[in-house]
Amino acid sequence: MARINIFKGREARLNRAVFWILAQKAPLTVYDMWRELRSQRDFTYIRYHIVNRRVRTLKEQGFIEKVGERETKTGFKAPLYQLVARAYLAVVLEKIDINKFLTNASQEDILTALALAIFYC
Repeated sequence: MARINIFKGREARLNRAVFWILAQKAPLTVYDMWRELRSQRDFTYIRYHIVNRRVRTLKEQGFIEKVGERETKTGFKAPLYQLVARAYLAVVLEKIDINKFLTNASQEDILTALALAIFYC
């Protein structure tokens, strides 16, 4: 499998979890994501500010975007976030087994992948 930078290092588990939650239930506020994360066994004790910082970083990196606002119970406007195509592509590229692709792909598929790789490199 290909190793994508967004899924490497200390933040990898949290990035995957945020992507999964947004893929399932987007658009969500940071608070909504935090509540969803806390319901998962691995993130029971995660703090809100950690999720908030991760969401801001993912937004700066272009993996999620702000799509609107929702008024909270206290009267503030909270931004709503959703995944962009770049995030979905990162998930797909991480799941691709390059050796299996090279073994099983048709000549046309390989030429298409080669052309895309040359175009973007």
